[in-house]
Amino acid sequence: MTPTFDGARWAVIIPVKPASLGKSRLSVPGVDRIALARAIALDTIAAAASCDAVAQVFIVTDDGGLVALATDIPGLRFVAESETPGGPRGIDAAVALGAAAAGERMPRAALLGDLPALRPADLAEALSAAASVDRGLVSDAEGTGSTLVTARAGVTWASAFGTDSFARHVALGCVPLEIGDASTLRRDVDTAEQLAAAETLGLGARTRGIIAQQRIAS
Repeated sequence: MTPTFDGARWAVIIPVKPASLGKSRLSVPGVDRIALARAIALDTIAAAASCDAVAQVFIVTDDGGLVALATDIPGLRFVAESETPGGPRGIDAAVALGAAAAGERMPRAALLGDLPALRPADLAEALSAAASVDRGLVSDAEGTGSTLVTARAGVTWASAFGTDSFARHVALGCVPLEIGDASTLRRDVDTAEQLAAAETLGLGARTRGIIAQQRIAS
């Protein structure tokens, strides 16, 4: 059961690339990559929206297909991520749009949209730990990337997602949170091998359904 919180609840910002561009390294035989990418994002979004520590989920995206499929998840706010003349904004710029929409009067957290096994209780545990620091950080399972970055109310937002982002977030002043290795919050998915690891933790319904369809068809 997700814990009940007495303190301020969080704004969670989830940037999601258009599915046609996202998860280019995720190849599963017989599974449509675009449908799988959207299912993974939607399972992440649904878990965040179900977390008692979360007051509002902001989805920053230009993927109209994802928006259409998210109508059964209550309480979402969508922020359009329009491309600049030079191309897509990038993940940090997208997160900054969501952080600006949330404002600084509440604590904010940027959550990667590729956590298909995420459990609301694991997110709640991390947000509870983050409440005691100005900026918090959760590493991915490999220890080099970041799946969650936080800022307390009144703290200016900053992030540095991308390759080796864990070290860059620490350099920004983010405090690594003591989250167990088995936490579903740490298992992001970019490859088929990582998807298999997430499956052992228990995939969300949408991702599980996409994979099951492939297995039945084969």
